[in-house]
Amino acid sequence: MSRRGMLAGAAAAGAAGVVGAVGLENQSEAATTTPEAREPVELTWFGTHAWQIRCGKSVVLTDPWLTRFHTGTFTPEGADPKTKLVIKPDVIDRHLSTADAILVHHGHYDHMADVPYVAKKTQATVLCTETHANMLRAMKTPNDLLSAVRGGEYLPFEGFTIEVFPSLHSCGGKRHTYAYPGYRYAVPPRPRHIEDLVEGGTLAFVITIAGLRILSLSTANFDPNALRGLQVDVVLAAPGGEPGITDRLLQTIKPVRKVIATHWDDFDKPLDDPGIPWTDLTPLRTSVEKTGAEFVVLDHLQKVTL
Repeated sequence: MSRRGMLAGAAAAGAAGVVGAVGLENQSEAATTTPEAREPVELTWFGTHAWQIRCGKSVVLTDPWLTRFHTGTFTPEGADPKTKLVIKPDVIDRHLSTADAILVHHGHYDHMADVPYVAKKTQATVLCTETHANMLRAMKTPNDLLSAVRGGEYLPFEGFTIEVFPSLHSCGGKRHTYAYPGYRYAVPPRPRHIEDLVEGGTLAFVITIAGLRILSLSTANFDPNALRGLQVDVVLAAPGGEPGITDRLLQTIKPVRKVIATHWDDFDKPLDDPGIPWTDLTPLRTSVEKTGAEFVVLDHLQKVTL
């Protein structure tokens, strides 16, 4: 399929998903308990894998990267590794004001570049690997906000809990590789270019808030041994691993009621514009719906209440 065809197909799938998402406002099927027995949980999507999960005064952020700039990632030439890192406080301030926890799933720029600013602004606890912590220290993130984790942790916060799982970054191409691999065992020089923010290990998280269990995956890949038999209500799942990997994920965990698409947009484009799919979302939708789960797609800045 041509790239134009892929985008057209994904746009159609995305449009259908957005319509379905709006209807979720008054539904309760994703919840472990009924709305009468718990507070509602609101999810807001800021593109890529940047989510705000809010219930009452409790706020969890996943990979809060709102500063978007041109890298060439979705061109035939691919991203220029020497693209300079940019942070736009005005964009971040427009959308984020508070947080209790920031979950860093892996260290690439489109997941972590804004974390130092957001952490200092909100004074939230940042959960990340030691490599991520070292890169964040190099970017002047206060050390007392950083909590290095490996997977296996169960972390209670006021109003919610976080479970940490080891995970894997997606691989692609003939050699099954991904961009900017590597680890930082000590604090490196301050990152200046997108290639300086290496993957540094990948994590998955389960956020349990108001009785709702949300599995957050930042890429299409996962660790089947870590997630085997896991019970959650909602999965944030990225395209690119179907049919094999996504099918395997949904067979590895216990049956899930909803899957919300994440990291499907061309993140060289502005956040204020509608999301443009970088790939066809139809295979992801097919993998999800054949299990009986509902597939949901939100657009940039859209909210859904569960």
